[in-house]
Amino acid sequence: QVQLVESGGGLVQPGGSLRLSCAASEKIFSLVAMGWYRQAPGNQRELVAIITSGGTTNYADSVKGRFTISRDNAKNVVYLQMNSLKPEDTAVYYCNVRTIPRQYWGQGTQVTVSS
Repeated sequence: QVQLVESGGGLVQPGGSLRLSCAASEKIFSLVAMGWYRQAPGNQRELVAIITSGGTTNYADSVKGRFTISRDNAKNVVYLQMNSLKPEDTAVYYCNVRTIPRQYWGQGTQVTVSS
C-alpha cells in the first residue's frame, strides 16, 4: 500500500512563502492525479490544487496566481509552492494521490499564516 509523507508546513507571516512536499513510498501505478487539499477548523476539506497524470493543473480560485503545483515523477514527489500567503490559507494541508482503483491520503501538515 502506498504511503504518503508530507513535509514543509509551519508558521509563516502574511505575504511569506512555503513549499510543501509529498513523497510516495513507492512507484505509483495507474496514476490519475495528484493533489493537495486543505481543511481549516470548522470547515470541510477543500481542493487546493491538482495535477493530472498528463500534467494538466487546476487550482481553487482562492489560490490562483499564488500557488503552484508540480511533481517529480522520478522521485514520486508532488510539491505545492505557496507564495503571498494570507491568514485565510491557514489549515491542515493533505496530499492526495488518485489511482485506478483507489486513492491515498497523507497524514496532513499544518500551515499557519499569522503575524
